[in-house]
Amino acid sequence: MTDTGTDQANADIRAMSFEAALKELEGIVGKLESGQAPLAESIAIYERGEALKAHCEGLLKQAEARIEKITLRNGQPAGTEPLDPK
Repeated sequence: MTDTGTDQANADIRAMSFEAALKELEGIVGKLESGQAPLAESIAIYERGEALKAHCEGLLKQAEARIEKITLRNGQPAGTEPLDPK
């Protein structure tokens, strides 16, 4: 059983850019830190914050996977390899 409200909110988050998600997450953190939100609202925005955090982490991992460094051989570009091979 899924909550359609949560599914809709997650679809909204999945469509966000990294910058938009981060900005909203910063707003949520500020609101929670201020202690001004009622308990029920705090719980709801905390849950949204968790989803935003996960989305930002996923986007960062995707960006990392796309970044490559250029390898040089005898001072000339010879190809590419992952920036941080593990």
